[in-house]
Amino acid sequence: MRIASVAKAFSGAVALALVHRGRLRLGDTIGELLPRLPSDWAPVTLRQALDHTSGLPDYTSSKAFQRSFGKHPRKYLSPSDVIVFVRDQKLEFTPGSRYRYSNTDNFVIAMMARAITQRSYRGLLRSSVFGPLQLDRTSLPRGFRLPRPLAHGYFVDPPDRPTDVSTAFSASGAWASGGIQSTPADLNRFTRGYLGRRLFNRATQRRQLHFVKGHSEPPGPGANSAGLGIFRYRTRCGTVFGHTGNFPGYTQFTAATHSGARSVTVSVNAQVVPDSPRRSDRKAFAALHHIYTLAVCAAHPPRG
Repeated sequence: MRIASVAKAFSGAVALALVHRGRLRLGDTIGELLPRLPSDWAPVTLRQALDHTSGLPDYTSSKAFQRSFGKHPRKYLSPSDVIVFVRDQKLEFTPGSRYRYSNTDNFVIAMMARAITQRSYRGLLRSSVFGPLQLDRTSLPRGFRLPRPLAHGYFVDPPDRPTDVSTAFSASGAWASGGIQSTPADLNRFTRGYLGRRLFNRATQRRQLHFVKGHSEPPGPGANSAGLGIFRYRTRCGTVFGHTGNFPGYTQFTAATHSGARSVTVSVNAQVVPDSPRRSDRKAFAALHHIYTLAVCAAHPPRG
């Protein structure tokens, strides 16, 4: 299955593993590491990209990207191809001054990691995340295919029959922002390792778990706050940490307790969003949101 924006937690894991090893600093800037990107973006730091306070324009909001994606959904796009869609746009606000979820942030994070190591992002994922956590069924594809068996994803538009869109779109246009494919078991293993400090130490985790006001896209259960490559969800059954995401055909939620001892993954094989113009879709998301909370309560039952 496609894990959508849960892939942002993986780019966060790569970056924080490099911070732990002293290869990257949270204060490193686009101007220092990626001087070929627009000069207006130069002051944005790795930390600001990780917690979505960068002000970088979101490439998925670009009409040019939307036209390209709609016309050639299986076309391979390199990270540089994607950046072209917004490279003529200035920052939307002073970096660090506010929160705005931007898919461009995670492209920049992965590009920073590539620049400092001179290694491919796919190679960094394998050495820093997939290997240490034994994620044998998780990968970053270049194209549109999914290995079998797969959880088929559907576009649902009643009264028409659901359309299978599992392999309708190339993952390349989402890359470090949402291109990874995985399984529920691997996602649980990842989120437990991510929170359980198997990828970096306690000092780095303390810096990661500094939160600002902001919610994941789509929102997760309870009260949401944004950390570095992770979100905090305060629910009636306790607090968990993780990420959500959606992509045509899929909606995802994965989270774990602070220690990483308990985790939960909820996967739906349709894109369910809270801001749809259709009332039925909004009701479906409300129901899904309730399921998120029930899942957290099952994994993290309240005391007493």
